[in-house]
Amino acid sequence: MKGELIFGVNPVRESLQGARGAFNLYIQINATDHRVEKIIKLAEERGVSVHRRDKGDLTRMCASSHHQGIALEVEPFMYADFDDLLTTINQSGSTGFILVLDALQDPHNLGALIRSAACAGVNGVIIPKDRACGVTAAAEKTSAGAVETVPVAMVTNIAQTLETLKKLGYWVYGLDGSAKQSLYDTDFSGNIALVVGGEGEGIRPLVRKQCDIVMSIPQYGGVSSLNASVAGGIALFEIARKVRS
Repeated sequence: MKGELIFGVNPVRESLQGARGAFNLYIQINATDHRVEKIIKLAEERGVSVHRRDKGDLTRMCASSHHQGIALEVEPFMYADFDDLLTTINQSGSTGFILVLDALQDPHNLGALIRSAACAGVNGVIIPKDRACGVTAAAEKTSAGAVETVPVAMVTNIAQTLETLKKLGYWVYGLDGSAKQSLYDTDFSGNIALVVGGEGEGIRPLVRKQCDIVMSIPQYGGVSSLNASVAGGIALFEIARKVRS
């Protein structure tokens, strides 16, 4: 196999519509989803070979039963360059809106946050190189193809990256359940970087020190904390509501 497998109707369709190199499309023999025929046409237009496989073969190939009867062999995921991302935002003439993920471990949370970021109008997502999950097939599946529409940059040091963003005029907002300031009482303006911490430990101390404002989401029930992707999604759309609307 030349590259990696992504699977699921939306991730495969988005990838075929993007610029990422694709080699082979695998379709379940008895696939009945009406969207599959459109995907096959996209593949043929790009010169991608189409192969029929039974459900068991696809499950083994994808190491998952959630492939929806379709998988695509593509080039390894290409991360955006951090400096290029900033240049693109600057040249766009609009204010920057960046999501920064600190040591997220679950690829499903990563995929869900990338999907929410794309829907909220975020310019780019930043993740750390070490001690965190990258954009895997599982993350791509959960993102429903959003990884093809929003740049994801991988950096060596999140704290230093935030310091760089602050020097460039970004306000850094951290999301932490223990913070006294409410997300809903926070004013947002200018270039914004939202930091969401990893599962369990949240934002690491050195990263938290780089945050200009740390906020929490008010909770009214008996559960003590929100899932990272849910909390991040709530914050993204609250910021978008106040800034983008």
